[in-house]
Amino acid sequence: MKKTYSRSSQIIAWCFYDWASSSYFSVVTTFIFSAYFASIVAPNKIIGTYLWGNAIALSAFIIAILSPVFGSIADYGGSKKIWLFVLTYIGIFASFGLWFAYPASSYVWLILACVIVGNVAIEVGLTFYNAMLPQLISMQYLGRVSGWGWGMGYVGGLSCLSIALFVFVKSQFTWLDHSTFANIRICGPLIALWLVVFSLPLFLIVQDKSSNQNSIKGSIKKGLIALLSTLKNLSKNKSFLFYLISRALYIDGLNTLFAFGGIYAATYFHMVMDEVIIFGITLNITAGIGAALFAWIDDWFGSKTTIITSLIFLIISSLVILTLHNKIIFWIICGFMGLFVGPVQAASRTLLVRIVPIETITQKFGLFSLSGKATAFLGPWLVATITLWSNSQRIGLSVIAVFYFLGLLILLFVKEQSQ
Repeated sequence: MKKTYSRSSQIIAWCFYDWASSSYFSVVTTFIFSAYFASIVAPNKIIGTYLWGNAIALSAFIIAILSPVFGSIADYGGSKKIWLFVLTYIGIFASFGLWFAYPASSYVWLILACVIVGNVAIEVGLTFYNAMLPQLISMQYLGRVSGWGWGMGYVGGLSCLSIALFVFVKSQFTWLDHSTFANIRICGPLIALWLVVFSLPLFLIVQDKSSNQNSIKGSIKKGLIALLSTLKNLSKNKSFLFYLISRALYIDGLNTLFAFGGIYAATYFHMVMDEVIIFGITLNITAGIGAALFAWIDDWFGSKTTIITSLIFLIISSLVILTLHNKIIFWIICGFMGLFVGPVQAASRTLLVRIVPIETITQKFGLFSLSGKATAFLGPWLVATITLWSNSQRIGLSVIAVFYFLGLLILLFVKEQSQ
C-alpha cells in the first residue's frame, strides 16, 4: 500500500529541491567552474570567456525553446514528477562528468558539453518543479511557501559553495592532486551527490496529483497543439502577456546584476578574490532572508505588490550604489539591496499561479522560463557596449536600473486574481 504523507511533509520535501538545484548554479555557472574554465582549461582568458559565454547563451536558447514545449506536454501527460526525475538525473550525470575537466585545452569541449547539458536539464526540470507548487498548497499560502523554497535555495547553494571552497578547493588533502586541479574537479561529483541526496525527499514524499493519463504520443500531440494555441492567443490574454514582458525585463536586470556585480566589486573597489566570494555569499544570504520574510507580504498583500515594492527598492539602491566610493558603505547598501532580490524571484513564481488557469500551469511555467531566457543576452550586451562607449562602468551599469523600471511600468498593467 502506498504511503500518504502529510501536507507539511510534502511542502518541506518540495522546498528541499530548491536547496538541491541551487547548488549547481552557485558552484558551476557562477563561481568555481566558470573561473576554472576561463583561467586554467581554455587556451587563454579571452578565448575561455568567449567560449564560456557562448555555451551559456546556447544553453539559454535551448531552454527557451524546450521549456514551454515540455511544460505543455506535461500538462497532458499525467506526471510532472517523472519528467522532473529524468531531467534531474541527466543534470546529475552531466555534473559528475566535470570530474574529467582536466586542465588541458583538449578537454574544453567535454566541459562545455557537460555545462550545456547540465544547464538545460536543471533549468527545464524547474518548469515541472515550479508547476507542482499549486498542487501542494492553497492560493492563500502560495507566497510564503514559494518564498520559503527560494530562501532554502539560497541557503542550499551557499552551503554547497562553502563546502566546495573550504573543504575541497582550499584543501590540503594529499589524495587530491593539485597539479591536475583535482581539488576543483571534485566539485563536479560533489554537485552530483548534492542533487541526488537533496532531491530525494521530493521524489519519495511529494504526491503527483495530475489526473491526465494520456499516452506519450497523445501527450506530445495534445501538448504541442495547446502550446501553439496559447502562443497564437497570447494577445487575447493581455494580463499574461504583460506579465511575460515585464518579467523578461526585470529578470534581465537581475541576471545582469549577477553577471557584473562581482566584476564591479573587484575592479572598482579593488576586492581580492576571497573578498569577492565573501561578498557574493553575503548578497545571497540577504537575498534568502528577504525571500523568506517577504513570503508573508506576498500572501497578505499579493504577489504583484511584493514585486513592485521590491523593484522600487532595487532601483533606488542600484542608483545609490553607483554613486558610492567607500567600500564599507558599498557592502552595507549591497546587503540591503540583496533583501529585495529574493522576493522578486519568489513572488514572480506565485504571481504566475495567480493569473493563469491551473489546468495549464506547467505549460505556462514553460513560457515563464522562456520569458527569463529569451532576452538573457540583452542586459549584459548593453552594459558592455555602453561601458565601452562611455568609458565608464557606472554609466554602463545604470542600464540595470532601467530594466527594473521598465519591468515595473509594464507590471502595472497585470491584473492579479483576488485572494
